[in-house]
Amino acid sequence: MADNHMDMKVSAGHASHADSSHRVTMLKVTEVFHSIQGESTHAGRPCVFIRLTGCPLRCTWCDTAYAFYGGRDMTQDDVVDQVRAFGCNLVEVTGGEPLSQPASLPLLTRLCDEGFEVLLETSGAVDTSGVDRRVHVVLDVKCPGSGMAERMYWPNLDRLAPRDEVKFVIKDRADYEWAREVVRTRNLEARCPVLVSPVFGETEARQLAEWVLADRLPVRFQMQMHKQIWAPDMRGV
Repeated sequence: MADNHMDMKVSAGHASHADSSHRVTMLKVTEVFHSIQGESTHAGRPCVFIRLTGCPLRCTWCDTAYAFYGGRDMTQDDVVDQVRAFGCNLVEVTGGEPLSQPASLPLLTRLCDEGFEVLLETSGAVDTSGVDRRVHVVLDVKCPGSGMAERMYWPNLDRLAPRDEVKFVIKDRADYEWAREVVRTRNLEARCPVLVSPVFGETEARQLAEWVLADRLPVRFQMQMHKQIWAPDMRGV
């Protein structure tokens, strides 16, 4: 009888471990799609996007609020199988805020192990120390105009490597001056490429470009290419 009781305890322990492991590898996914990379130094390249569900931030200009909630449960294998089916080597894990899901970390490593070139677009509000170093991190530094600047986790900038990128989405002149100060005081251009872009539909692109030129700011100006190709509010592109 004692042996049976012990067997039950061991079985329960194994079940608990299996459930925990299952939760770690399960992902809540809003969409997986194949499109043209619209931002970063990889703009213009065909890319598979894995948009994970959920975000702790609420940026005033967010264009993917539909990823805050919902999504579907997918295993890591299911996600990787969908990515493989597109036959494209460049993959970006995005959101929402992908790092808000603990299972995003093993997914990133798995994609690297599978031989994909992997990008991670992250808000900068979540610690990136657990991200596989083979991943190209695109860190979105939140300017005051986003309403989320106080949520930035600044040690993330200290981990930026030459393969990574940092970007600033600029809403107005105050945002620009704030970003300019961060770029200069932290010497970001010595770490990795630095990109600035206007808030779509709010900031005049020409004005931002002229500010950059006037200050000789060592950044790359960019616009959201996918919004020039397709309707700005179209999903899955």
